[in-house]
Amino acid sequence: MTSPNLRLIDRLPAVRGRYTENAPLAGVTWFRVGGPADVAFRPADPDDLAAFLKAKPADVAVTVIGVASNLLVRDGGVAGVVIRLGRHFAAIERDETGLICGAGALDVNVSEAARRFELTGLEFLSGIPGTIGGALRMNAGAYGREIKDVLRWAEAITPQGEIKRLAPEEMGLSYRKSQVPTDWIFLRAALRAEPGNPAEIQARMDEIRSARSQSQPIRSRTGGSTFKNPPGEKAWQLIDAAGCRGLRMGAAQVSEQHCNFLINTGDATAGDLEALGEKVRRRVLAHSGIELEWEIKRIGRPQSEEAAS
Repeated sequence: MTSPNLRLIDRLPAVRGRYTENAPLAGVTWFRVGGPADVAFRPADPDDLAAFLKAKPADVAVTVIGVASNLLVRDGGVAGVVIRLGRHFAAIERDETGLICGAGALDVNVSEAARRFELTGLEFLSGIPGTIGGALRMNAGAYGREIKDVLRWAEAITPQGEIKRLAPEEMGLSYRKSQVPTDWIFLRAALRAEPGNPAEIQARMDEIRSARSQSQPIRSRTGGSTFKNPPGEKAWQLIDAAGCRGLRMGAAQVSEQHCNFLINTGDATAGDLEALGEKVRRRVLAHSGIELEWEIKRIGRPQSEEAAS
């Protein structure tokens, strides 16, 4: 029986990576809000991660985050262990039919690597903030393409520390979601790309970056697209029609530039941002009869739960 006075970090197995107790998370999220992780873990490599998963106590929750570009961490922090994959999970290599990318590789770095290798088909990744792991989890897409359009295979590690290689058809990829179990952690992916003209590749990437900077509040503290587009509809149009452009709650605001983005204008809390999002959902439902679904992933405990624990 576990002693109630035993700290979580003392119950965790020895690792070659690094544990951090009561680890701040707000600074790594694009919103710049949220409470700490009970324990953060940066595994040294896939073997270290596998050993941790095999040996950790069964009752310890595990959450994986990337660069937190489409994530809202609640103010009470995240229970259990938060895993962040570092540089040993971010390699990008060329093979005969495209690129092999670590789950920790930034999407934009993958598109840049493809350009250097004179490969086309991955330019769309330059318009997606985040990592390949996150892109696999939500079948990320932009500017006419999605991960499922270029994916050859993905590797993930199970809670038991077993590595599985998955074909795209096994992953149940659809609009902004996959059917891969949520407790599996992506390790790497093979992406399809074709030989291309470097000047044309660069021109397409420049076009995507220009379009993104003109249409999205990329210099604000934001979390990317807040809600999924309902079938046959655009979330931003529904939000605009419901009168929510510029709507505020404390320092949380619906962007004037693109109203499917929430922004932190100063000292907003995660609670402010989430409450504003829910207010937008209610207004859209009342106006159009359509219930918006969150695209931003929300994790952790509200402040009241943290205070009570």
